[in-house]
Amino acid sequence: MSPSEKPIRVLVAGLGNMGRSHALAYHNNPGFEIVGLVNRSRPELPEELRGYTIHPDFEAALRELKPDLCSINTYSDSHADFAVLAFEAGCHVFVEKPLATTVEDAERVVAAAKKAGKKLAIGYILRHHPSWMRLIAEARKLGGPYVFRMNLNQQSSGPTWETHKALMRTTSPIVDCGVHYVDVMCQITDARPVEVRGMGLRLSQEVKPDMYNYGHLQVIFEDGSVGWYEAGWGPMISETAFFVKDVMSPNGSVSIVMDQNAKSDDIDMHTKTSVIRLHSAETGQNGQFIRPDQDLHMDGEPGHQELCDFEQAFMLKAIREDLDLNRHMADAVQSLRICLAADESVRTGKPVYL
Repeated sequence: MSPSEKPIRVLVAGLGNMGRSHALAYHNNPGFEIVGLVNRSRPELPEELRGYTIHPDFEAALRELKPDLCSINTYSDSHADFAVLAFEAGCHVFVEKPLATTVEDAERVVAAAKKAGKKLAIGYILRHHPSWMRLIAEARKLGGPYVFRMNLNQQSSGPTWETHKALMRTTSPIVDCGVHYVDVMCQITDARPVEVRGMGLRLSQEVKPDMYNYGHLQVIFEDGSVGWYEAGWGPMISETAFFVKDVMSPNGSVSIVMDQNAKSDDIDMHTKTSVIRLHSAETGQNGQFIRPDQDLHMDGEPGHQELCDFEQAFMLKAIREDLDLNRHMADAVQSLRICLAADESVRTGKPVYL
């Protein structure tokens, strides 16, 4: 940042796990100045954040503090309304995924960003991860059509299960986490999704009757590619094959190989890749494989906080350099559309044609 550039004044709404991490990213980046935090309760905060005033009401804080940027990390059902209020107040917006709880609301947010001429970035953390960027690049090199096999199940208990139950008041696991991995599928194939199917099951009496804590979605793309994503949360979830990230094509496969001792409840594990394994399907005259599998060891990987730092560095760059975020916004709406179609399919028992 040059001395002539003033820091971006940011209001951070929501101080759960992601909100705290993003607030730390702003606190530690000289390109930002936190003007206030918003949370209905007074949570336990890291030492660095304890000096900031916590406001109970987002609208009042927005009017009073007049920030340049609003960082929205609240529960999903408030994302769209808060984002639109921020754009109408002349702010840029960073919003955690999912962008909204309906496609209509997501499109309303994008329209508000365009009308205001302000930047909208969505918290797709894997887009800033060097190893996931490499995985996507290697998969694209193989060429389609593709089979995508992905899951992230979490055997949660104690405070993590309480967080999951709170999230499930508004959003199912296949929507909350699925947007990340469906976004990865879309980045690899570039083809239009045409059909989505979903199934789900409520495995706990602690989950409200119209919600499910285990879900599975399937998506079919126009180029013939197919993919599935599975997500389950709770104390009953198995830790067997809980982390599958695998892409296959006629020419081979690329996979993330997870540390056998990893635990599904470890947040850093959700982004760490350990090893990317490349497999070529090419065989010689004797029908045997020509080359052995290649393991790319992804050393010095960023942890969860570093990835949040990367995300906010991107937000700063988008504002300072006037980056074109139209594809970024369209991709966020598309991945949400697919996951919400899967949720609809779970509830109706019928496939959804996009």
